[in-house]
Amino acid sequence: MAPTPAGPSPSPAIQQFLSSVLSQRGPSALPYSEDTKWLIRQQLLALVNSVPSLEPKTAMFTHNDGRTVNLLQADGTIPMTFQGVTYNIPVIIWLMDSYPRYPPCVYVNPTRDMIIKRPHAHVNPSGLVSVPYLQNWIYPSSNLQDLVHELSAVFGRDPPLYAQRRPNSNPNPNPSPHPHPHPSPSPSPSFATNPSNLSSSSSFGSFSGPGHSPYQRPMARPYPPSPYGSGSATPARTQTDDPAEIYRSNAINKIVEMAHGDISQLRKTREAEMEGLFSAQAVLRRREEDVNRGFKELQDEREGLEAQLQMVLMNSDILEAWVRENEGKVKGNLGEVDVDSAFECIDSLSKQMLECTAADLAIEDVVYSLDKAVQEGAMPFDQYLRNVRFLSREQFFHRATGAKVRAVQMQAQVANMAARIQQYTS
Repeated sequence: MAPTPAGPSPSPAIQQFLSSVLSQRGPSALPYSEDTKWLIRQQLLALVNSVPSLEPKTAMFTHNDGRTVNLLQADGTIPMTFQGVTYNIPVIIWLMDSYPRYPPCVYVNPTRDMIIKRPHAHVNPSGLVSVPYLQNWIYPSSNLQDLVHELSAVFGRDPPLYAQRRPNSNPNPNPSPHPHPHPSPSPSPSFATNPSNLSSSSSFGSFSGPGHSPYQRPMARPYPPSPYGSGSATPARTQTDDPAEIYRSNAINKIVEMAHGDISQLRKTREAEMEGLFSAQAVLRRREEDVNRGFKELQDEREGLEAQLQMVLMNSDILEAWVRENEGKVKGNLGEVDVDSAFECIDSLSKQMLECTAADLAIEDVVYSLDKAVQEGAMPFDQYLRNVRFLSREQFFHRATGAKVRAVQMQAQVANMAARIQQYTS
């Protein structure tokens, strides 16, 4: 259905109302996402501009689980054309808290003089509307204005509401002065009861009945004839006059209330259980982290102990080899072993390191002796300073040489350890 031409812009009161309710903060704020409130306002203004019979409001919506939330709605009538006559269908379009990312909920809102057609392809007995546009809702291209045009087209093909059969106030009506063959009854749609909401083309929505020309529609009848037949000898009893229906309605309401209470209590119980499970899950996750951390520490400690064990095994091999080599010398000399000849440097670096260390310690002893000599007055102070300056310079060179030799020895030792580890592992 092609969109109708846009009418005058919405009144400033509607614009101010939408700006006020969508800008509220705190507990009274509407539950819509902040990044979509401007789009909601624009869509409602475009809807009111296209269909002025719809009015934006706020009202409390009750979910199936008993929760209530304050939501926006578009309440009013939607025009539709059926058999060349324009009618107005009362509807309520609820903008749910997930709107506009998800479609709104549309309900047909019949008055007490209307009934919902059963069965209907797009309206269930409770009035909930389901059309392809709602099922194929795509954010952000889908909007309320196109939805209303789709509803108008769908309702025009298959009206969802009819007027109830009314009691016949005149049991003996006068025959029509111009009898015509009575047409077969056809479904006739209903509309809003407020005449101010009807378009001028509806004229209270009456069809041209028998004995009336299309240009002489009776203005006193507020509704078209019932789809259940042309006249009835027995007036239809309203729902409120039947005690059985009243009892049945009260019983259903009580059952629904009890079901809502049970669902609410069950939801609270399940939420408490979920909170307990989440708490237990957090404790288990912390324990898992502690176990993983302890396991990693044990692995690191094990690797460190294995490295120390390899070092001990290598040093044991070296010591055993040295003992075997010098055991014969001790036996040959009958226990008389020269200390200086007992230890020999295995390479030039070790010999150089030994000489640097011996010279460093000897200079240390000489400086100590010079300190005592100058304290006892056996040496002049200026001579003490010259000797200490000379010895300190020489000691510095010995220590620097020893540090370089030690660094070279460490590199050689690391390479030797790597070779031995590969030998043991193989």
